[in-house]
Amino acid sequence: QVQLVESGGGLVQAGASLRLSCAASGRTSGSLRMAWSRQAPGKQRELVARISSGGITYYADSVKGRFTISRDNAKNTVYLQMDSLKPEDTAVYYCAAGFSYKSTYDYWGQGTQVTVSS
Repeated sequence: QVQLVESGGGLVQAGASLRLSCAASGRTSGSLRMAWSRQAPGKQRELVARISSGGITYYADSVKGRFTISRDNAKNTVYLQMDSLKPEDTAVYYCAAGFSYKSTYDYWGQGTQVTVSS
């Protein structure tokens, strides 16, 4: 019902910046909550940031002050601006979406690799 396509990953050095984008298509007329999660090798997937349909944001402590989540509702796109990247930010980053009337994120993108070298 909702398709998500991420882009913007890559290989950067520590201290650099990247911006991830996630374009939503399909049933996007409803209010969608959006989020970014990541999964590093050998680790569980963790929530990085989320943004409500009204623009309220939340960040994991590990990225607070360095990452910024935003959304452009006209383009059905959510962004993750990542500054001051660290090697421990290396992971596959996934975009997720869920309708506001549900508590779960039911739709996931295919993931985009972010690698930060020291």
